[in-house]
Amino acid sequence: MKTPQNISDFKQKALHWANQFEVCCFLDSNDYKDAYSVYDFIIAADVYDELKCSAGNGFDQLKSFYITHKQWVFGYFSYDLKNEIEVLQSDHPDGLNFADLYFFVPKYLIAFKNGKAEMLLGEQSILGEIESFSCDDKKQSKAVQLSQRLSKDQYIDKVEVLRNHIHRGDIYEINFCQEFFAENAEIDPVHTFEALNQISPTPFAGYFKIHGQYILSATPERFLCKRGSKLTSQPIKGTAKRSSDPEEDKAIKLQLRNNIKEQAENVMIVDLVRHDLTKSAVKGSVSVDELFGIYSFSQVHQMISTVSCELNPEIHFIDAIKNTFPMGSMTGAPKVKAMKLIEEYEVTKRGIYSGSFGCISPDGDFDFNVVIRSILYNAESKYLSFQVGGAITYQSNATSEYEECLLKASAILKVLGG
Repeated sequence: MKTPQNISDFKQKALHWANQFEVCCFLDSNDYKDAYSVYDFIIAADVYDELKCSAGNGFDQLKSFYITHKQWVFGYFSYDLKNEIEVLQSDHPDGLNFADLYFFVPKYLIAFKNGKAEMLLGEQSILGEIESFSCDDKKQSKAVQLSQRLSKDQYIDKVEVLRNHIHRGDIYEINFCQEFFAENAEIDPVHTFEALNQISPTPFAGYFKIHGQYILSATPERFLCKRGSKLTSQPIKGTAKRSSDPEEDKAIKLQLRNNIKEQAENVMIVDLVRHDLTKSAVKGSVSVDELFGIYSFSQVHQMISTVSCELNPEIHFIDAIKNTFPMGSMTGAPKVKAMKLIEEYEVTKRGIYSGSFGCISPDGDFDFNVVIRSILYNAESKYLSFQVGGAITYQSNATSEYEECLLKASAILKVLGG
């Protein structure tokens, strides 16, 4: 255990120290108080062993990998693992080329809680090395020239077509997304992440470097966590802008809480999550612990619900992840039909976007986020991408949905100079 004099200074040095390695993962709660998080932040660096899957049975391979090591593992699930869970496919262009699933056992693991740093893996002397580590000077990132896959008019037309699908009864709700991208983008990933995390601090933020591919995330959403035998999911559905005027901000928050359209979106996804958890739950143990909770972040207010269950002891926890994947907040309902329509009307492969990353502990507890509000970057091909979307219901106004996408993208646009 070590008590650093300056916590934010130590956090910055630890991230830059970890970034020297080919692989590292930094998960940051940004001091949000959360009943399920074990650490304030945690940093895994360098590879003892790794698993990379791109051709089916990723969940089974992960199970074997975890059973072999029975150690801390960090990694991600890409959205396109849906294709091994259901009879689905992904044929859209993919400029990032991340594997479908990647996990690693780190050589070094530093966890931070209540002002103290602890070395969970690796020599204690590493903490001293971090304290005296000199962070490299910020390289001047070139301006990123962003393009959109869909024009505003194309987006609005597609939303109207999706509303017709809902009117016909094909689906109740769909999460429809669009991509912003840049080719020949040269960014300094670690500094770009720090800027994003400063402008938009969120409880499930993270920096994940995998051999020149990067996830720079300011996500506010938890996909699924396990603590002991309890599984908890916290889907987000419902977004409103912040105001600098405290009274107006309070009024916007109250308006979101009482917005019938946002509540309807939220409750449909809560029902879907309840259904997904039932596949892994002790019979009768699925419960909605909080419905329509309103939580405030730097850029937005969000409506978040909490659903939990007791994990059936006969079901492996990795199968419980598979049973709830991809998360309902990023698909819509019914889930399979929504995913088919996502493939039909979106124009970019989602890949990591709307997937999840996080960690599993040696005793089988885990915590995974939802990859939204995130910059994805392939340093080798210099391709940079982020996607934004929202829930489309029959009540949706296509122009308002487009504006909500821009609101969700605002922190990233600011960081990239857009």
